Amino acid sequence: MIIGIDASRAFVKEKTGTENYSYNLLKALSRIDRSNHYFLYIKPNQAINFSLPENFRVQKILLPRLWTQLGLAFECFLRPPDILFIPAHTMPFFHRLNLKIIVTIHGLEYQYLPQYYQFPQKFYLNKSTEYAVHHANHLIAVSNWTKKELVKKLAADPEKISVVHEGVSSQITNHKSQITNLEPYVLFVGTVQPRKNLVRLIEAFATLTRCNLVIAGKLGWMYEEILLTPQKFGVEKRVKFLGYVSDEKLASLYQNALFFVLPSLCEGFGLPVLEAMRFGCPVIASRTSALPEIVGDAGLLVDPYQVGEIAEAMKLMIENSELREALREKGFQRIRQFSWKKAARETIKIFQRVDES
Repeated sequence: MIIGIDASRAFVKEKTGTENYSYNLLKALSRIDRSNHYFLYIKPNQAINFSLPENFRVQKILLPRLWTQLGLAFECFLRPPDILFIPAHTMPFFHRLNLKIIVTIHGLEYQYLPQYYQFPQKFYLNKSTEYAVHHANHLIAVSNWTKKELVKKLAADPEKISVVHEGVSSQITNHKSQITNLEPYVLFVGTVQPRKNLVRLIEAFATLTRCNLVIAGKLGWMYEEILLTPQKFGVEKRVKFLGYVSDEKLASLYQNALFFVLPSLCEGFGLPVLEAMRFGCPVIASRTSALPEIVGDAGLLVDPYQVGEIAEAMKLMIENSELREALREKGFQRIRQFSWKKAARETIKIFQRVDES
């Protein structure tokens, strides 16, 4: 079987959720699958940064603009694989009728917060997701919650959706000594945008004393109010916006934090939760969308719309070292259920099933 994969997201410089999914899944596939043949489609300025076995080949598509809808589409017309795998939402609108396409859907956040998407992103993301739901041969949802939303909101056929959770590495490198000037601190990791609920988080944090709030993640959209919120609540000296940070620094931030908090209004999966658990960082997360499914009993869950509830959970976590230790141990147990190797194996089974259908 020949599997073509849109690898363009996997090798961007500043990876966020969908890019990390693409990168880690491709890496896991390259380590465990020697039976199938893979073509990894990348952009002109990209390069693979890990070794590949002989059954993996790289195909650069030399088109700087409209890469998916022209470049990838033309390549798959010219030399069609048996299966085209799109790790994140957007498949070519025009393709061979007999080309079997599998698309991973990471969430339907735009259904809940459509005002946050402006043209052309609004049209491109919304319509491309809806197109994939109804025209791909099979869909991979990263959580059971996302699958339910696809069925409920977009009338997707549940029979053609498989749930494959994202993974997390179990390897831990000690970074305890690298962060000294921020401690003690509470950590948030994610793109700075309204959906992450940072205004309410900062308001809740303002009720606490004797610690900082560290926000690690690049600026997304409609972030202006978020950047002004610390001043509004008088905590501008205790809220640190770090921007995008390297993987090594991020690991250090997790390991040195008092705890991690993800109060998002909507998450299709919530990979930073598992990253925090991996590094022994206790977790507070929203009890909405996919987060309860991922957190299980290994973290505190809060109503993201209730500032008082977020504040109380943070205060409890700060004051109760025994609770932090208990959640740290539960986190180590929880991440055993999630691995990129497991995700890769389940994805290969889907490739095989779709190829035989």
